[in-house]
Amino acid sequence: MSVLIELLKEKQNRLCSVFFSAGFPQRDDTVKIIKDLDANGVDFIEVGLPYSDPLADGTTIQYSSSVALQNGINLDVIFEQLEAVKDQVSTPLVLMGYLNQVLKYGEQKFCQRCKECGIETVILPDLPMIEYENHYRALFASYGISNVFLITPQTSDKRIRKIDALSDAFIYVVASSSITGAKGEISEEQINYFKRIKAMELSSPLIVGFGISNQSTFDTACSYMNGAIIGSAFINFLDKNGTHSIDAFTKNILGE
Repeated sequence: MSVLIELLKEKQNRLCSVFFSAGFPQRDDTVKIIKDLDANGVDFIEVGLPYSDPLADGTTIQYSSSVALQNGINLDVIFEQLEAVKDQVSTPLVLMGYLNQVLKYGEQKFCQRCKECGIETVILPDLPMIEYENHYRALFASYGISNVFLITPQTSDKRIRKIDALSDAFIYVVASSSITGAKGEISEEQINYFKRIKAMELSSPLIVGFGISNQSTFDTACSYMNGAIIGSAFINFLDKNGTHSIDAFTKNILGE
């Protein structure tokens, strides 16, 4: 059983994950950011794989990906960074990227490098469910990798239940039908969506992402779901402060 799956079984509320783009703001900041997040109360860390055509990413994460690519980041460099830090942190790491990156890099090579770096969970928003069932499920399982599916307010109950049956880590609950990015407070419409998903009594943990930007939105999301992911707000913090005072950012989110 992966470290993340064990965590999800042991801690079932107020799970906090932080997303950042590897190689941002500087190419070699990845290790320091992971170590600082690990030391400051984050439950799992989502490492973004910068990509030139990110279909689910808003302006902020597109910007950080663009800067990272200009910095010379690529999958080989990212895997080297992850391998360098894997024995220095205990917080589970999750990779979030796009299927084309895996295909271009080589499916077997990608999975092997994940295994060597201690990566046991990936999020590929554009991976079709049928492709997962027919091919990637067995491939990922052979390397001890779990896949995370996303759901949105438009996802049918039938598809949600199928995703629940296919999931062995968590379900990524997209807070709104939009791209990533901080959007202020959570709306009544979103709360009704969270209530609908919660009422389905799914077996998988539910982690909210897209639009979680401060303590208030984190607390609201966690009152309905098992936890939340903060992305664009942290990218903005890094853009302004570099890798300084990451502890202040996490304390602000967690209210400590």
